Amino acid sequence: MGVPLAVIAALAALAAAWFGLVRRLLNRARQVARATIVSPEEHSTMSEGGAVRSVQAADLTMDEHQLEAIWSPRDLENLARTYWRFLARATLGLVRVKYSEEDRQVVLLTRPFSLLTFRAPEYQMDAQRGIVRWRIERGVLVSRRGRDQGFLEIDVQRRPTQEPGKARIHVEVEVANFYPALASGIATWFYANTQSRIHVIVTHSFLRSLARLDLAESRVGRYAAVDEVPDPDPDRPLPSVRGTPWLR
Repeated sequence: MGVPLAVIAALAALAAAWFGLVRRLLNRARQVARATIVSPEEHSTMSEGGAVRSVQAADLTMDEHQLEAIWSPRDLENLARTYWRFLARATLGLVRVKYSEEDRQVVLLTRPFSLLTFRAPEYQMDAQRGIVRWRIERGVLVSRRGRDQGFLEIDVQRRPTQEPGKARIHVEVEVANFYPALASGIATWFYANTQSRIHVIVTHSFLRSLARLDLAESRVGRYAAVDEVPDPDPDRPLPSVRGTPWLR
């Protein structure tokens, strides 16, 4: 039993190193904004019941006119598309996203090798905050009891800045109430040092890449104006690295 685990752990370490190399290559392009990673030290946790919560965050500082140019539901949709494009590029096309009206399938090369299936995205936006959320439906990486339980979300909020002529936004990528198949059959530490570690590396790389302000064109493009999108839930806490109620 020890040998297979050691081999898998070694492969995971190689994968993490590979993603680190890809990250550097992808982030070499000219940066328009300034990205600062502000994830908490304890960014990924698991409850006693096995539910994972992972939050990675960054602050993006840019010229005011640049933020105004992209603060729209259309560009929120483009941000969602940018996330999936980055995932495909970071894995050199091995991991891809298949679109349908009902869902988004993250596949290894092609169907039926579905790693994760998400329901179609839900959008919320007002003058200060934008949210896109994909609810997790099923997949190889999801345990049986975790089906239709968790979600993946990108949460963007305007933040004040003391720099004249500049604007700042806080971006959080959150996975919540996710029950990983890998952690349900073997020790939690193994999941934390394989799948979870790779997720953190890729997400931090994605957040850094946003400094280029190079948003991919949405394949759907449902919204054009803010008033076409539901407002964020006023009872939902604003993104806050220090105020996050971490699962234990």
